[in-house]
Amino acid sequence: MMAIAVIDYGMGNLRSVSQALEHVAGGEPVLVTSDPAQVAVAERVVFPGQGAMPDCMAELEARGLKPAVLQAAKDKPFLGICIGLQMLFEHSEEGDVSGLGVFPGQVRRFPETMVAPDGARLKVPHMGWNRVWQKPHPLWAGIEDGARFYFVHSYCVQPEDEALVTGCCEYGLPFTCAVGRANIFAVQFHPEKSARDGLQLLKNFVSWQPAG
Repeated sequence: MMAIAVIDYGMGNLRSVSQALEHVAGGEPVLVTSDPAQVAVAERVVFPGQGAMPDCMAELEARGLKPAVLQAAKDKPFLGICIGLQMLFEHSEEGDVSGLGVFPGQVRRFPETMVAPDGARLKVPHMGWNRVWQKPHPLWAGIEDGARFYFVHSYCVQPEDEALVTGCCEYGLPFTCAVGRANIFAVQFHPEKSARDGLQLLKNFVSWQPAG
């Protein structure tokens, strides 16, 4: 059985994600794939994404990957990254498009005008390093609370269920940047671009054995 499948639907930063995983996977195979059959037999699945959510959803449908993604989200360790987090929710303001509906909630754009605590105007998209405040989860093991991760996004998730929230950030306003339930963990930031702590999170995912 293939160890880790990185889902290729034409919209992710796949090379950097796969290279970072290979770095921490201890020799376990990592395969970038657009084949639903290979996703189905993988032990673990990584669901990355970049770009606009309507394009991502359209590509997922066009390549026949949607059923494989939904099944993987039900029954194996599953890591969503960036748009791969947003697509797990019901609906996005970006293009007024439906997501996969794995989690209840919305994806909303940052307000046009936001200011930092010192009064400085904040730009959208939110781009750069920012602190992440954790809620207990095995994938934070070995990572200090308040560690910095790298973000590039204009939209953020608003879960209906507060119990889903496993990480929070602040950029003009507080927002959810990580969610988790059962076998799923998903983050708004890019662990593959987040130096040591990002690699630690990916390493934790490679060895993660979700309960139940």
